[in-house]
Amino acid sequence: MMSEDEVRQSIARSVSFLQGVREPHALLFMNILYRRFAIAEFADTLERYDQVIAARPQEAPVLRVLRRIADANNPIAPDDWDHVKIPTDQLLVAALYCDRVGLPDEFGDALVRAVSQGGYAATHALLAWTWVSENQCSLTLPEGFLEQMFGTVAWIINEDPTSLNDLKLEAGAFLCLARQSPRVDLGFVRRIFAIQNADGGWGKAAQDAPDPNASSWHATILALMIIVHVTFRGDGKRES
Repeated sequence: MMSEDEVRQSIARSVSFLQGVREPHALLFMNILYRRFAIAEFADTLERYDQVIAARPQEAPVLRVLRRIADANNPIAPDDWDHVKIPTDQLLVAALYCDRVGLPDEFGDALVRAVSQGGYAATHALLAWTWVSENQCSLTLPEGFLEQMFGTVAWIINEDPTSLNDLKLEAGAFLCLARQSPRVDLGFVRRIFAIQNADGGWGKAAQDAPDPNASSWHATILALMIIVHVTFRGDGKRES
């Protein structure tokens, strides 16, 4: 692994890149990193998120619902929930608010189906389970399902740790959020360090993108999440 100075420089460059980002989903995950790792530059991300809500009235209902990612006391506005149409978002929202309104009867089955589909469906299932766990909500799942879920998401990386794309970054980041960072292949982490762009970001490596290597907020926040979780504990000390 890189030296501590090199790691801190890499983190500083990526934080600098993200400071100019106003994408609301990026701000929410930056807020998670602020709360877990006290990254001072991300201290005002909830305020910035609220500014985005005010500036984007058409997106505001969904953004208000997702705001609970950063604020446990986020008020519930049932009418806003009607605007959450994407199935993966519906799964995540159910998990986010399960301690207030309970889980739908079909939630466990939906998780199982999502994991069986693999790819982004599996990574979102893992994120949803993480929030169910953090909210301490009761959920009955098939025996062995958690190990299956962790293994399915880890396999996205482990199938070829030498390659990197947006899905692999998401798999690694969500494993870290689920406190499963030891499952993230260290060779993959070294690869992340190796291909950081000069501007501090990472590219999505999407073949249909005009420039697959151009820095993306999505790839960058995921890469940063992996680096800080794998390299440092929550108290900021280097992992041995």
